[in-house]
Amino acid sequence: FCLISDPILKTKIRKSAEEEERKSYEERMSDQWLKDLEPLGTDHNKPFLEEAPYLIVVFKKPYEIVDGKQVPNYYVNESVGIAAGILIAALQNAGLATLTHTPSPMNFLKELLNRPDNERAYLLLPVGYPKKNAKVPCIKRKRKEEVITEYF
Repeated sequence: FCLISDPILKTKIRKSAEEEERKSYEERMSDQWLKDLEPLGTDHNKPFLEEAPYLIVVFKKPYEIVDGKQVPNYYVNESVGIAAGILIAALQNAGLATLTHTPSPMNFLKELLNRPDNERAYLLLPVGYPKKNAKVPCIKRKRKEEVITEYF
């Protein structure tokens, strides 16, 4: 994890993330994807990356370097996903707000944060107390019957 509060670095991250997001919205996303995003009101502008007091960048390490050789790490995505979920739950339990932000590609984070070659950005979390006028999209949860198959 990288914890970032430096305003200059947060501005650099925002500018780089918005450039990748602009490319995604204009070139990479399908018409259906864009239509599906409409109710959320999102676009390439990401002011929260500067407004949040902290940014947490979660990195994964697909391999280690041991004696100059690459040694694979196993179940990296699963392990990092579980750790990120626990972190998000802990932040919410502490009364903090966050959202999962995954501009794609995220190579700029490795470069801006001067991370080693064996690290890949996995998730970007802006963290802070929620604004009084914060808008949360009305996303309905699926009924348990839609996601659970029971066998007795």
